[in-house]
Amino acid sequence: MTIHLTQENKLKKLIVVGDRVLIKPTTPNERTESGLYLPPGVQEKEKVQWGYIMKTGPGYAIPVPVEDEDTWKPREERVKYIPLQAREGDLAIFHVGASTEIQYQGEKYYIVPQSAILMLEREEEL
Repeated sequence: MTIHLTQENKLKKLIVVGDRVLIKPTTPNERTESGLYLPPGVQEKEKVQWGYIMKTGPGYAIPVPVEDEDTWKPREERVKYIPLQAREGDLAIFHVGASTEIQYQGEKYYIVPQSAILMLEREEEL
């Protein structure tokens, strides 16, 4: 069975760990408010950038106290997570200095800890 890579399924193989999120940066504005054109390198050196959250990790790990009578339980049940505030599809404003830039399948992404996300914009009813 051959699985073809498409836009919809290409990120399904990725597993984001811990309190990190995978962000696809938005295309920055090419002009300033006064109308000057800026080269691409100028926008990439900004300290704060925007992007859409593509995947999130499970959250902050909370170790569960080990009790002698629970040794029969599988190891996965011993770790609990506090979920992240960020969700897939949110527009995030994040601090670039705390992020890691990667190239995956020819596209640029950032791996960002939730603590480096400054603000989220979510499309939902208030």
